[in-house]
Order: sequence, then C-alpha cells, then structure tokens
Amino acid sequence: MKTHVFRLTSGEDLKQSIEKYVCDNGIRAGYILSCVGGLSQVRLRLPGAEHFIDMTSPVEIVSVQGTLSSSGCHLHAAISDGEGRVIGGHLSVGCIVRLTSEIVLAADTAYEFTRRFDQATGYRELVVRRSRRSRVLRKRLVPTA
Repeated sequence: MKTHVFRLTSGEDLKQSIEKYVCDNGIRAGYILSCVGGLSQVRLRLPGAEHFIDMTSPVEIVSVQGTLSSSGCHLHAAISDGEGRVIGGHLSVGCIVRLTSEIVLAADTAYEFTRRFDQATGYRELVVRRSRRSRVLRKRLVPTA
C-alpha cells in the first residue's frame, strides 16, 4: 500500500477534489484513512437517494469513509454543527471547504476497483478484482514441483 496526503483550502469542493486527486494519481483501488477539517457548505444525500441535507453554516468534518478508484468513488461523511450535533450521509458535490481539510488516502496495489450498474440496487456498485501486478507476483511466489 502507498499512503497519499494532501490538503484542501477554502472554497474547494471536497468530493470533486478527492475524485480529481484519485484520477490524477492513478489510484485504482483505495480507501480514505482520515479526513478532518471544516466546511462552509454541506450537501449530503440521505438513504433512498431522493432527499438531501443542505446546510450553509460552518461545520466540522468528523469523519469521511469510502472506497476510491478512477472509475468512481463512494464516500460517506459525518459532520458536526456548532452545537455538537452530528449528522451523516452520502458525500455529494457541493460540500465546500471552509478553511482547510486534511486528507489521508491509502492506495492498495493488490486490487482494482471498478463500478458497474446493478439493476437490483439502481446504482453503480463496487466490483473488486485482484490487480494484474498482484496476480503476477503471486504466480512467481508459488513453488514449482
């Protein structure tokens, strides 16, 4: 695994910036290890994909979780307001960094993540494969008779 660390500044879109970083760095399978910071604007999708939470007051990022690949990222976030109330949902475009956001990602070279439409869920769902590089290394390590 390889660790990636970067920082966003005021006015950047959290989701778009993470997705751009993943694509720019050729991450084919990755995970969010840590994401802390603040947002001035929030847009989270609630279960069922029909309702969104939109907020324009300053909030703290409590957590961001998700799977990452250049074919699509699936991210969830939990945020807290000025009174410490926490709410979460699917991270959507429109979450704008207030002052800063620090992001730590892990790129896993043993796998390749892609997304394929699943009729049962109505969404592009995760498909996991061993990477070609990982399969080649594994074949080399298998003892021959």
